[in-house]
Amino acid sequence: MKAKIIYGFGAIFTLLIILVSCTEEDYSLGDLTAPSNIVINTEIVGQDTDNPNGDGSGDVIVSVTADNALGYKIDFGTSSEVNLVPFNGVSTKKYTATGLNDYRITVVAFGKGGSSSNSTKDITVRSEFNPDPQIISDLTNDTSKTWVVDNSVAGHIGVGPWNPSSINPEWWAGGIDEKVGCCNCFYTATYTFAFAPASGTFTIDVATPDGAFTKTGALSGIPGIPASGDEGCYAYGGGASAFSFVPSSSGVVDTAPSTQTSIQLAGANTFIGYGATQKEYEIMVITPTFMYLRVQGTETGNAWYLKLVPAQ
Repeated sequence: MKAKIIYGFGAIFTLLIILVSCTEEDYSLGDLTAPSNIVINTEIVGQDTDNPNGDGSGDVIVSVTADNALGYKIDFGTSSEVNLVPFNGVSTKKYTATGLNDYRITVVAFGKGGSSSNSTKDITVRSEFNPDPQIISDLTNDTSKTWVVDNSVAGHIGVGPWNPSSINPEWWAGGIDEKVGCCNCFYTATYTFAFAPASGTFTIDVATPDGAFTKTGALSGIPGIPASGDEGCYAYGGGASAFSFVPSSSGVVDTAPSTQTSIQLAGANTFIGYGATQKEYEIMVITPTFMYLRVQGTETGNAWYLKLVPAQ
């Protein structure tokens, strides 16, 4: 017992020596001048005298410079989600809304100690897109065709990271009948895609006899969903809207599976399979009897995957 007490006193004495020997240091963050002279340069691909708003690809190269900037983030004017920009301040954005559209680019430049400044620039971009006729035929049967989520196969719902290098539900994939117990509305909802050849227009009709499968509040893109609650089925009368085909904006290029074509739903009252906040569903694979979709999830950084088949 005596040896333990002596050891304890020794440890305390050593600690006191360390504390006494410490000297105060003055630290300074230095000059915290916020970034200034922000310049946003935009190169609309294909822009010339005859095509002042670009060649129809929708591609825009955005480059940013500023004095005293350590990094940047940018809102391309298509959503509230911001994007980190590479250190060199150069990024490429594909605008997919067809026709002539105006966008306001907002850049935030960050300096030392979290200081920041921002600047904006308005651009007008032309985007044209003609989908593969086979995709139209497979989806609509050239008139009308109804689809449902295929609960008979594994992976009919899944989650993975939202980035161009990942095109699989790496984080989680549901099993057969995964949601029957909690959320059978996921399987009873139907999605009817229609094509009017005379006008060249497309519509979708969503029927939800047992409610809509979604999350709640700000995590849902469907009107009338409660502000709080778990993922599940929520009363919803269905809806109809136009839709269009657009080039995929996910950044997946020359990678299978992906048709690099997306279904862009208009308005807020329609969805496919899962009520996500985003309305662009990338068509990974489509045949007359199978459709595999990818949509940016309810939480930032998530991609949701869905497998559908024609309704019987």
